[in-house]
Amino acid sequence: MIRVLLADDHAIVRMGLRAVLDSDDEIVIVAEVETANDAVRAVEESMTAEDGGIDVVLMDLRFGPGQTGREREGGASATARIRAFPTPPNVLVVTNYDTDVDILGAVEAGAVGYLLKDAPPTELIAAVRAAANGTAAMSGAVATRLLHREEQPEHVLTARELEVLQLVAVGRTNREIGTTLFLSEATVKSHLVHINTKLGVRSRTSAVAAAREAGML
Repeated sequence: MIRVLLADDHAIVRMGLRAVLDSDDEIVIVAEVETANDAVRAVEESMTAEDGGIDVVLMDLRFGPGQTGREREGGASATARIRAFPTPPNVLVVTNYDTDVDILGAVEAGAVGYLLKDAPPTELIAAVRAAANGTAAMSGAVATRLLHREEQPEHVLTARELEVLQLVAVGRTNREIGTTLFLSEATVKSHLVHINTKLGVRSRTSAVAAAREAGML
C-alpha cells in the first residue's frame, strides 16, 4: 500500500487529486493539509505513528497568503525540510508552474518528481507509484526543459543566478539581494554580469524581460 499526503492550499485541487488516486486500490490518502508547514509537521508526526508513516507527499510549490495575509512557506522549502528527516518520504511536486526557477528549486530541494496539474490521471497515478519507489517522475514539459538545460549549459542560468534574477525582478537592490542570499555585493554584481552575458542583454530590466520570455522566471 502506498500512503500519500496531499499538500495544496486549494480544497478543490485536493478533491481532484483524491478522486484520481482513490481509483487505485494500492494508493491510500492518509492526510490532507493546506500549508507547506503543515505538510512538514504531518510527516514528522507520522514517523512515530503506529499505523505507519507516509510514503509519498504530493506537494504544491506556491501557497497563498492565508487568513493573516502573510506569505506562506513554499513547497521547495518544505520539501528540503522533509528530506532532512531520517528515512523521509519521497516528494512529488504537483503544481501549475514550470519555470526554470521553480523546477530547479524543487529538484535541488530533493523532490523525486515534478508533475504539472494538467497531467492526465494515468500519468499522476504512474508518477505516485514511481515516487514511492524513489524513481524520477517528470512531466513531459519539465523533462524537456531540463534536457534543454543539459544540452546548452553555456546559455542557461544556474540555480543561484536564477535566485538573484528573481530578486531583481521584484525590485531588490544589490545590497538587498546580498542580504537575502547571504552574498557580498561584489558576488551579486558578478552574478549579474554572468546573467547579462548568458542572456545577451546589457541591463537588469532587459535581463528580467528576457528571462521571462524564455520561461525562466
